[in-house]
Amino acid sequence: MRLPLISPSELTPEQQPLYDDMRKGIASNFNAFVSQREDGALMGPWNPWLPDNVRQIAILVVGARFDAAYELYAHIAVAEAEGMPLERLATLVADLKPSDLNKEESVAYALCRGGLLPEPIYRLALATFGQKGTNELIYLVGLYSMVSTTLNGFDVPVPAHA
Repeated sequence: MRLPLISPSELTPEQQPLYDDMRKGIASNFNAFVSQREDGALMGPWNPWLPDNVRQIAILVVGARFDAAYELYAHIAVAEAEGMPLERLATLVADLKPSDLNKEESVAYALCRGGLLPEPIYRLALATFGQKGTNELIYLVGLYSMVSTTLNGFDVPVPAHA
């Protein structure tokens, strides 16, 4: 194993809310397989994930760049449920950078610009997230670029009530 599991007793104050949120989602959606060690350490894809606010910034920016209606619809709902302020959400989906992003969120926003990633942004991402976190964020942007392209290619509609 390249990334050791984190026991709940070893979580930092920043990690604890993400851990609690993940455990709640895991308990309600992923009961067919083992996803936690006996001490509560998360197993599977949850252990290495970036903080959700950073992930949601990246996903919303990619969705806005591709004008992927369903992706925006789905992740607006997620962001609202997580308490993202309406002004920030509206700015992101307008493909603009909100003025209230923290350092990690700003780096995530910068990584989503498209085209060749400038060296200073890459180095800043490494300094902010480390190599593994930077890799994860780049993969996340690539994944949601593919999702956006797929949704747009098949003209996936947003539900009528949305």
